[in-house]
Amino acid sequence: MSLDVSPALLEQAERGEVDEAAFVDCVRTSLPYAWEMISSLVAQLKVDGGPFADNQTPPPDEQARGQLLRALASDAIRGALQRHFGVRLAFQNCHRVAVFPLDGSDERLARFTSVRAQLLNQSPDLRDC
Repeated sequence: MSLDVSPALLEQAERGEVDEAAFVDCVRTSLPYAWEMISSLVAQLKVDGGPFADNQTPPPDEQARGQLLRALASDAIRGALQRHFGVRLAFQNCHRVAVFPLDGSDERLARFTSVRAQLLNQSPDLRDC
């Protein structure tokens, strides 16, 4: 299961509209490693003011890796996180997550998510991620 959904949130979903803030809070509590990773990258981007901020440190264990994969592989979760933090998320492999400002250059994002960048970011250590 990707998220620990409370009965109240599930009931909301069954009735129709879901409060996005409640959904984001569900993501925060269900996927704490992914939440912390993205939160820290957003803070780094704001402090450093660069074109993007990214993580290059592999997750400490499979549980953390799974959280990151679940957060970024789900269109709903990823979209909610992007709207909540006001950034564009990019994902290159099992740990290389980047945040880009929404008003930033699409050129750097395109480079980060390019086939070339994907190939250059490969390592035998990452074969199983």
